[in-house]
Amino acid sequence: MVTVTYSPGEHLRRFFQTLQTATDRPVQVIMADNGSVDGAPEAAEREFDGARLLRTGGNIGYGGAINMAIAQADPEAEFVLVANPDVEWTPGSIDELLAAAARWPRAGALGPMVTELDGTVYPSARAVPGLADGAGHALLGKVWPRNPWTLRYRQDDQAPSERPVGWLSGSCLLLRRTAFDAVDGFDSRYFMYMEDVDLGDRLGRAGWLNVFVPSARVIHDKGHAAGRHPETMLPAHHRSAYRFQADRHPHRWQAPLRGALWLGLTVRSKVAVAAARRRLAAERQSEEGAGR
Repeated sequence: MVTVTYSPGEHLRRFFQTLQTATDRPVQVIMADNGSVDGAPEAAEREFDGARLLRTGGNIGYGGAINMAIAQADPEAEFVLVANPDVEWTPGSIDELLAAAARWPRAGALGPMVTELDGTVYPSARAVPGLADGAGHALLGKVWPRNPWTLRYRQDDQAPSERPVGWLSGSCLLLRRTAFDAVDGFDSRYFMYMEDVDLGDRLGRAGWLNVFVPSARVIHDKGHAAGRHPETMLPAHHRSAYRFQADRHPHRWQAPLRGALWLGLTVRSKVAVAAARRRLAAERQSEEGAGR
């Protein structure tokens, strides 16, 4: 198992505590640390069997850190499980993923049902976004959640069945090592966000399947970092969205399209950051008022 740490705090303790019941198999957990200053990875390495700290040398991004850690893993391991440090495991969840992998020998990646802390199901199994669906979702997803482009992309109306999908959330992803190596792993040009979309798309293009396994379930404290640092996270998200589409429209005659994408996503990023700052300011004002 590989997780990327960047001052994960108490989330990492819950990650390891709940891992104890997720599988009966012995698990080695490589923590690819991108520069934590809170001491949480060091404490986990001391406290939990199988935990190993790998310092990446700086904040090299999510996909690059995963690639570095997997390169350090036992080359004989058939599977690598990638998970965020703010994931909590439900009993037997890893065994469920491994059982599904046996049922789907062409599965390059398998992902569980992801729920948020309040029990809300996160749409972790989606279609690969084309230009139309991606643009429609980006422009209308917040103001018109049930628009046809968002529904087609997020697949919210799909019953929670075990099935192949376009891509799976990188918050928890069981990877078949042969498939991962065949597509050269994560694209480290993605600093964060969209690296899981890109990986799922490339696995599919190479003939592998991305399989959603709702019988396995994890809990994810989604977005706690993005909520604290919108001025960093939101632009990173939009840059990754541009890279994903630009890579798939690389021809010279598509340059006007890439330019329009860059302009639209840059404007949307600035609007999103401003809205997030207003929200955070309102929350702080509300908390200060409650404390009086």
